Amino acid sequence: MKSLLTLIVLTTGILHAQEPSVLAKIADIEITSAEVREILSGLQASNPGALNEDPAALSQFVRNLLVQRMILRKAAEEKIEQDPTVITTLVRAREVALTEAYLQSRTALPTDYPNEAELTAAYDFAKDKLLVPKSYHLAQIYIAKDQAKLDATLKQLKAKGADFAAIAKSTSEESTSAAKGGEIGWLSEGQIQPEIREKLPKLAINSHSEPISLKDGWHIIKLLDVREAHTPPLAQIRAELTARLRSERSQQLRQEFLAQLLRDHPAAINEIELGKLGTQPAASAQR
Repeated sequence: MKSLLTLIVLTTGILHAQEPSVLAKIADIEITSAEVREILSGLQASNPGALNEDPAALSQFVRNLLVQRMILRKAAEEKIEQDPTVITTLVRAREVALTEAYLQSRTALPTDYPNEAELTAAYDFAKDKLLVPKSYHLAQIYIAKDQAKLDATLKQLKAKGADFAAIAKSTSEESTSAAKGGEIGWLSEGQIQPEIREKLPKLAINSHSEPISLKDGWHIIKLLDVREAHTPPLAQIRAELTARLRSERSQQLRQEFLAQLLRDHPAAINEIELGKLGTQPAASAQR
């Protein structure tokens, strides 16, 4: 049975096509590539192209847009926009949207911000905070409380040509890592339990520890690799740092604009009436 939801294969190239074409469809509702480009241009003003570079996220975005269009159609058919509560909600949503659009227009950043000098200065200033702690690439065999199974596992590991990954798959009682040959992944020093962490400096790469007893059972740890503490080069974190600086600068401009607005137009609040708000029930439709 065919699904109601038919999604045309999405690629970055589609979104850059010059002529409008149907990109996706649900029932008889269609979305064109031109529509999606227009929506994305608004959503990604602070990080252009980010969604386009992730095909899975782009596909899900369009799927969600299709479902939204279907719900909007049903809402229109049922005339839900005539409900007084919905009318109030829509008015408020419009006010919020217009406020946000205006603030964004007044605090828009140039596309080339930050420039190279600003980026380098920010990197140099934040170097200490950018330090990546020492980390370990680990695998494990976990056995809960079965001494006989532990002894049998140790015997397998001591056998000539023992394959740690294969033994982990067949023996370890932690299913997630067992399915990957015991591999846990990369962990920083702070993420590793102290009882395990203190054993790691004594291990050579591709060697494993003796059983380490913790409250939950025994852990036999294999050291796959080590990364010493380091500060990543600017080139490696350029995109992340740029996004952070743009976000911080945008927020700064917004606060400065709002502060100036209040200086030019001081707010006055009737504190007596304000106090009544906390003591009176909310207004209702009943009179």
